[in-house]
Amino acid sequence: MPLQNRVDPFGDIHAVAARGLFTGNRGVIHDPDTKTLLKRRWTTRAWLICDCEFGGRRRDVMGRNGPSGHAGWTELFFLDEVTALAAGHRPCFFCRRERAKDFATRFGEAFGIDEPKVRDIDARLHAERLASAGKCIGLDRSGLAALPDGAMVARGGNAFAIKGGRMLRWKFGGYEPGSDVATWPAGDLALLTPPTTIAALRAGYISAWHPSAGR
Repeated sequence: MPLQNRVDPFGDIHAVAARGLFTGNRGVIHDPDTKTLLKRRWTTRAWLICDCEFGGRRRDVMGRNGPSGHAGWTELFFLDEVTALAAGHRPCFFCRRERAKDFATRFGEAFGIDEPKVRDIDARLHAERLASAGKCIGLDRSGLAALPDGAMVARGGNAFAIKGGRMLRWKFGGYEPGSDVATWPAGDLALLTPPTTIAALRAGYISAWHPSAGR
């Protein structure tokens, strides 16, 4: 039976079989004895995107991976980096250091900060992402057209990613072919990717996509 550790673009956590390209965490949010989630959905503002393979390390997913046999951080999984960014996570400085440095650099360029601090990035993201009480931001046609590649929006309970001027419908197993952004009707659209991350994308940060997005 699948564990409840797969994150959708809204930031919600589900139990599905597919794993995706990246793992990550929000701190310790599981019971290692039952391998189930606790009521809390984060214990830190640092919501990370991590590589599934790093330094040959092995973990017992949602088991006891911490010091002295404690739970350790809870492994979450994402279809791709686009999904993880939409959910409000950002690259990890430990296992994805170069990507994390690039994200921080783009953040600094976007907001005019010479040496941005990771705590400041995390604070902004924590206030914006939907899964940590951020407010839903509606979009009109002009707002949609201005979004960069890698941004995600919601309509009718579904999530869509923008790539090359097209809207790709998100699914746990991959993306479905989409239609042109220019043909989308106005109204009933909401931004999923936090504004801080949108700013980093506009400044040149390039997200890692699931191969299905290229079909």
